[in-house]
Parts: sequence; structure tokens; C-alpha cells
Amino acid sequence: MVARKTRLSLSAVRKEAAECRACPLWKCGTQTVFGAGPAKAEVMLVGEQPGDQEDRAGKPFVGPAGRLLDKALEEAGIDRDGAYLTNAVKHFKWQARGKRRIHQKPSWSEIAACRPGLDAELEVVAPRALVLLGATAAQSLLGRQFRVTRQRGELLESELAEVVVATVHPSSILRAQDADREREFAALVDDLTVVASALGRS
Repeated sequence: MVARKTRLSLSAVRKEAAECRACPLWKCGTQTVFGAGPAKAEVMLVGEQPGDQEDRAGKPFVGPAGRLLDKALEEAGIDRDGAYLTNAVKHFKWQARGKRRIHQKPSWSEIAACRPGLDAELEVVAPRALVLLGATAAQSLLGRQFRVTRQRGELLESELAEVVVATVHPSSILRAQDADREREFAALVDDLTVVASALGRS
């Protein structure tokens, strides 16, 4: 990763991410999908990996899950434009199914290979609040034993940020049954509201 002799910048970390060959996923996606948002954002959200639309656009959270997250952030009182969004893994891992590219869960070695880059983003952004979206993001930073299902929406003790909360990834809501989707979305908003409240926004 980036040498620590000089002060880190997002542009330097982005360059390192684009050149990373620490795991085979650089061969899989169209491009590296680096984080996006203000360099000193108060809130940083971390997902699993870019999806098909993110891979094509080169930006995180621009597909259906991203639009759902936008709505949840708005309802919770968190400014999406003022937040920094990234992923634990920076390349889209997929499997061909006909003409479609189907999401594949990254392996632990692939997650670990991307961890130095994620650490560098955290160092540069230094957010007051860190929101971990889904098991991959949470386990990447909190350890493999962490279970989102047990501790979602809780304020977690961590040196990563003043406020640390884990919740589900918005893509899981999109995959839910129609009858459950509204309830699952409301639960995501509740979890994000914990973050807003801890920051004194509600």
C-alpha cells in the first residue's frame, strides 16, 4: 500500500487501489471502484463490493441498492452528499449466467487483500461515524466472528471511529419477499437513525 513517509491523500490511495494486484479480482471487474465522497466526511459507509452497475460506472452505490440506501439515509437525516461511501472489496466478483453477470461473494483472502486500502481510506477520511453495511464489511473491520444479525443497530465499541454501527446491506432488502421489504427498509432506517442521533442530528 501507500508508503507512510508522506501524508496520505485520497488521490494517492486511489492510485494504489487502481494498481493493486494483491488478489485475482483485478482481472474480473471492468475497473477498480474506489470510494466516493468528501475527503473529510463525518460519516463513512462501507459495503461489500461494487455490483454490476457500479463496476460499469466506476462509482460505488449507484445501482438499485444505492438508490435504496439514498432513501434510507434521507429518512434517517443523514446527508448522502456529505458522506463517504466505499466498499470492503474494490472489484466486482461475478459469474456469467447467460448474458448476465451474477454477484459472487468475495472470499476471505480477497477481503483481506483489500483491507490495507480500506484502512488507508479510513485514515484519510477519519470519519466521526462508521456504518458497516452487511456481513462482509462488518467482518472485514470487526473480525470474522462478528454477526450483524446479533448486533445490528447497536453502538459498538471500536477504535475505528467515535460512532460505529453495523446494519444490513441494502441489497438484502431488495432480495427480500415483497411482504417483508417495507419492514426491512424501516429497520435499516432505524439503524441509520442511531447513527444520526449519536451525531446529534435527531
